[in-house]
Amino acid sequence: MNVEVAKTEDQIQEVFHIRKTVFVEEQQVPLEEEIDEYENDSTHFVLYDQNKAVGAGRFRILDGVGKVERICVLKSIRGKGAGRTMMLAIEEYAKRQPLAQLKLNAQTYAIPFYEGLGYQVTSDEFLDAGIPHKTMKKTI
Repeated sequence: MNVEVAKTEDQIQEVFHIRKTVFVEEQQVPLEEEIDEYENDSTHFVLYDQNKAVGAGRFRILDGVGKVERICVLKSIRGKGAGRTMMLAIEEYAKRQPLAQLKLNAQTYAIPFYEGLGYQVTSDEFLDAGIPHKTMKKTI
């Protein structure tokens, strides 16, 4: 598996396709909430397994903090290290920026996954697109 910064229009479309599959179709997030006003201000990542796009994520800098968002992998690849591969690639990218901290809003079921990567819960539970989340942070 390898992760690339999505630079071409085809790669951006792969990112959106994966996000729509996971968030809109599987989790019933409204499309207008999933694709938002921050798309053009974000760096998008696509995860490939044997040259097939299987995961996506995005990154942006918000108030001097790196914000990791929209991390998802297709159902067929879950449990095989794909999410970890995606997160480590985004963290490597973030380390090349002038940042000291990363944050993300994790769906509550995924908190143990992010804790395994060194993130710590920093908020109470809240709803985003009707799904329970908590904010998590990590010093880099």
